[in-house]
Amino acid sequence: MAEPQSVTNLSASPEDERRSRMIRYSIAMAVRMVCIVLAFVVQGWLMWVCFALAIVLPYWAVVIANNQGESKPKTRASEVVAPRLAISAEAFTIPEEKRP
Repeated sequence: MAEPQSVTNLSASPEDERRSRMIRYSIAMAVRMVCIVLAFVVQGWLMWVCFALAIVLPYWAVVIANNQGESKPKTRASEVVAPRLAISAEAFTIPEEKRP
């Protein structure tokens, strides 16, 4: 018989998961906006780094936001071992009284 589901083993609700993804995406986009503003303020190689980050961050924001929630170890089900069946050769012989 299967054990009842424990509350501590349940994953986050879809609303909580969606909310955390939106927060991660919003933070990444806020960092992108800071990079865009800094790219117009600073000069030299730092300007190009800010432009590069502003271009690359949307992709990484989606990847980070859509990753699978928390990475807690999954409990594995115990292995089921089937019993070995042994059939002797006598089981395949026809008894003397039933032979034609």
